[in-house]
Amino acid sequence: MSKRILSLVIALVATMSLSTAQIHNAKNILPKPTKIEMGNSNSKFILSPTTKVVCKLEDKSMKYALNELNKLGVELFGKAFKKGTKIEGANNIIIRKENSIKEEGYHLEITPENIIIKAKSAAGVFYAIQTIKQIVPVQAYETPIDLKSLALPLLTINDAPHFGYRGFMLDCSRHFWDVETIKEMIDILALHKMNRFHWHLTEDQGWRIEIKKYPLLTKLGSLREQTTTGHNEGLDGIPYGGYYTQKDIKEVVKYAQEHFVTIVPEIEIPGHSLGALSAYPWLGCEGEKGNYKTWAYWGVSKQIACAGKESTFEFWENVLEEVMDLFPGEYIHIGGDEAPRDMWKECPDCQKRIKENNLKNEAELQSYVNNRIEKFLNANGRKLIGWDEILEGGVSQGATIMSWRGTEGGIAAAKKGNTVIMTPGSYCYLDYRQTTDRKDELDSNGSYVPLRKSYSFNPYDQLAPEERKYIMGVQGNLWTEYVTTPMQLQYKALPRLGAIAEIGWSNPSPETKDAEEFIGRAK
Repeated sequence: MSKRILSLVIALVATMSLSTAQIHNAKNILPKPTKIEMGNSNSKFILSPTTKVVCKLEDKSMKYALNELNKLGVELFGKAFKKGTKIEGANNIIIRKENSIKEEGYHLEITPENIIIKAKSAAGVFYAIQTIKQIVPVQAYETPIDLKSLALPLLTINDAPHFGYRGFMLDCSRHFWDVETIKEMIDILALHKMNRFHWHLTEDQGWRIEIKKYPLLTKLGSLREQTTTGHNEGLDGIPYGGYYTQKDIKEVVKYAQEHFVTIVPEIEIPGHSLGALSAYPWLGCEGEKGNYKTWAYWGVSKQIACAGKESTFEFWENVLEEVMDLFPGEYIHIGGDEAPRDMWKECPDCQKRIKENNLKNEAELQSYVNNRIEKFLNANGRKLIGWDEILEGGVSQGATIMSWRGTEGGIAAAKKGNTVIMTPGSYCYLDYRQTTDRKDELDSNGSYVPLRKSYSFNPYDQLAPEERKYIMGVQGNLWTEYVTTPMQLQYKALPRLGAIAEIGWSNPSPETKDAEEFIGRAK
């Protein structure tokens, strides 16, 4: 646990008036396990520097999981736990493969003699270790390295996720976040058993990913001359920029893999594209006459990429080829949201495309773009995700819809048989205020979404039982117009990210949800 995260945890604990008894309660696990049974309260397992990890499974993924145990040993005792393949006496952490357990699920048993972890996959072992990390009293992480031993309560946990997709999106375009901050957010996701990091990399306000075929994207498109102050009240006159080299990207991808997090990159098509247009004006409907500049303001620019030129599609495909080389995950996010089509109405190339393809209007032209990009991704073994606007004008059966403008888009998509990720702003937008009395939250996007509101979200609301199978999962989104420091970022994310993590992992039914009980564990 980094010093920055630890200081945040301590601050949150202090503000919540947490009692020592609550800190030591092993039932305070988040997200809540499927089933937990406490053992004899008079007995404990003694974790110590001599505890041995016994595991015969040594594939690459398992090494990632075992590394989490190594780090835990170093954090608590100053050195990694010993390793072995044979059980000799007691005081072991025993890891066994069990194919009957659900993917990503685990069985965790703490007895007076040993800790036993069973899982089908290394991911399940990894999540069992995250649970152990939460069972360890928080004071132990604050204790100097000379900690001699630690008593853990006896228990049995059988646990597995409800949804396969449990995500968090971070906007790195309005404000740029360095690699270390990204890694810290991945640490937080892993602790909450979340398995997707949606990396928002391109915008009107800045292009943040190196594309070697188009070097001006980062040389010019990553920079803006200045940034708006407040809610577009003025300009600060300070140049702003930053981007990830492909080396940076590979480093983060590897780090995410080691934490069982898959990265979903987002490259905005066709809107939110001024970063690209400022570097290569020929991408726009007006070409060199457009005088495109990376935007200094928040909001949505009407200047979007031209859908009538073949050179635009060549650009998108070349960019996506490099993106696919960098990110091994199944899904590529193409945005598709908030794309004003005003320029298309006046563009001869776009109107020609509409006519030649017997399209009814500009909405169907955007669907043409979506479908063509999707076919390209599919041909390369990838799948497309887009915001719910891509439903307008029609969408293929293979596209996945990320429903942000409420749940209506997700409901409509599920009824049509499209897979859906639910992320409605009124529950899942972590840039919205979570308090009403903090001055540093006044410059927030949107409205007031307190922890209880986030926790009340039901991703199956208004869906028939046969339609619920199309809901892949849930996601929390954090846009960063008004978030400028890592501490603000973590404050915005926590503890509401925990509520979304619990919905994704445990999916408590509306009838059994207890917000006060959840808040007790979150504290």
